[in-house]
Amino acid sequence: MTHVTEHPLVQGGRSAALAAACVRGGVAAGLGLGALAVLVIAAWISSPFPDGGPNDVLHAAAGLWLLAHGVDLIRTDTLSGVPAPLGVVPLLLTALPVWLVHRAARDALDPGPGGRDRPRPSPSGAITSVAGGYLLVAAVVVLYSESGPFPAELVTAGLWPPAVVTGAAAAGVWTALGRPFPGQRWAVLPRAAGLGLVTLLAGGAAAAATSLTWRAGRAETVFLGLAGEWSGRVVVLLLVLALLPNAAVWGAAYGLGPGFALGTGALATPLGLAGDPAVPPFPLLAAVPAEGRGTWLHWSVAAVPLVAALLLGHRVGRSARTWTARETVLTALGAAGACAAAVAALAGAAGGPLGSGRLSAFGPVWWQTGAAAMLWGTCVGVPAALGARAWGRRALRPKRVPAPVPTPIPAPASVRATDEAEAAADRKPSRTWTWTRRPALAFSRVRGLLRRPGTAPGTPGPDGGSYGDPYGRSYSGPYGDPLGDTGYEPYDFLPAAWEPSPDPKPKPRSDPKPDPKPDPKPDPKPDPAPGVEGSEGADRSEESKASGA
Repeated sequence: MTHVTEHPLVQGGRSAALAAACVRGGVAAGLGLGALAVLVIAAWISSPFPDGGPNDVLHAAAGLWLLAHGVDLIRTDTLSGVPAPLGVVPLLLTALPVWLVHRAARDALDPGPGGRDRPRPSPSGAITSVAGGYLLVAAVVVLYSESGPFPAELVTAGLWPPAVVTGAAAAGVWTALGRPFPGQRWAVLPRAAGLGLVTLLAGGAAAAATSLTWRAGRAETVFLGLAGEWSGRVVVLLLVLALLPNAAVWGAAYGLGPGFALGTGALATPLGLAGDPAVPPFPLLAAVPAEGRGTWLHWSVAAVPLVAALLLGHRVGRSARTWTARETVLTALGAAGACAAAVAALAGAAGGPLGSGRLSAFGPVWWQTGAAAMLWGTCVGVPAALGARAWGRRALRPKRVPAPVPTPIPAPASVRATDEAEAAADRKPSRTWTWTRRPALAFSRVRGLLRRPGTAPGTPGPDGGSYGDPYGRSYSGPYGDPLGDTGYEPYDFLPAAWEPSPDPKPKPRSDPKPDPKPDPKPDPKPDPAPGVEGSEGADRSEESKASGA
């Protein structure tokens, strides 16, 4: 029952969320179109000699908005009367609708202020609803442009706006979900590709800026010749700013090798400018290299893709320390492919036709530029990734840290003098051991062998001497000095089993125990002084005898 009751509420909440996301997409399209319309109307109002009326201005704004989405326009008002296509997209204007769609899709999954759990669509529903609402407005604008001086080409109108809007909406939903990745390799791949792409574009922009600075005089002449009043110069300046990303892409394509076309019969590469270029008067085109063979300054632009491929490979190899070589190679190839695809898309948008005849091919060729980027990434990026992986996997040897030496504490002067004296005595050779103790020990062993068992030392033998003496001499005691050596000591050897051992001396008691049987009746008559001493001496002799027994 609970499930039946809550189901309509959930469905109704999701429907409202989908409708709100669709409205967000339509609002994003209206904001972008309105911003461009304001700029065009302001330029028309500020012009001292306006051309056309308000209807023509709105058609120009609609055509410019469609051009920002990659739609080719057809210029019908020409001097020859032949319609001329216009397909060069100002990439800076493209950033505006992409950002608006990205923000609309991200906000569609926002839980609301204060974390309030409001109805939200699913991720796929948010992408479909936001893109659907935006494309409805785009379809209306395409129909409106058909009645103006810049109608849209229907083939490109049905191809590029859906791709751009859907991609931006998917990026917004992915951002709202926390930018998840299915695995570590998938997380490294777009980051490495993005690093390589940014490096290529930055190097291309630096190359274009250097060439434009080198020919600043020519660029200034062209800029001043296009418009004489300040309003026209402001419009030209805004158009130059909108085409600055295009110049960066052209510089990147020039460094990659394929270069860019300056008409159907001219091609500019680092090796030189071949053919007869058809260059219209525009300030940015003043940076085009002069005719002739290239010099070392032109060849140095090849360092841009080299650095980009090295950084791409290093980014992959730094994260591949625990991967296999096969996984590292596949990830590096995937990053190079993603970077090449982005470069090809940007090259296709940055170039295109500017008219009919020789101007029908202008700018870099997208498939050549993408193939060159893939080649650089494969030949340089993959070895760089393997090298960075090998460098990260090497075993770093620990540094040997010497053991701390304790600082000696100085001893007093008296202790130092005593230690020095003892050290000097230890260094002095001992003659007592060399000349006295060893002969006595040897003689004692010989004497023990010569003695007869069962005889006491000093017993007279048959030859008049004592047993144990080969010379027939008798000794005063069991450990007498046989050779008259003053250094002889009795503890150099132990007595034999048949020799009597001396009685041990009694040790004094440290804590004498009291007599268990004290005298019951002390002698009332004290002994005289001499007698007292005699009695004490007698007692001591008795104690010594008892201890000896």
